[in-house]
Amino acid sequence: MKIYKPEGRCNVSGEVVRETRERAHLSQEQLAARIQLAGLSITQKAISRIETGDRVVADYELEYLADALGVTVNYLLKRTE
Repeated sequence: MKIYKPEGRCNVSGEVVRETRERAHLSQEQLAARIQLAGLSITQKAISRIETGDRVVADYELEYLADALGVTVNYLLKRTE
């Protein structure tokens, strides 16, 4: 199965995740730890691949990312509320 990659990326949220993480002064490891504490098994490498657009982000993962970063899922998806 081929995954459509708009602009060569597997997701639209990775750039926003990186920008938001950096604004919060969090490392990828710290973000992964926050998400792990919330109950989702994710690694620093997975965060890196999400941010570079090399990894698809599941819908349920968006909720964990948004909560850990203190933003909404719509914000990560570049949607206005």
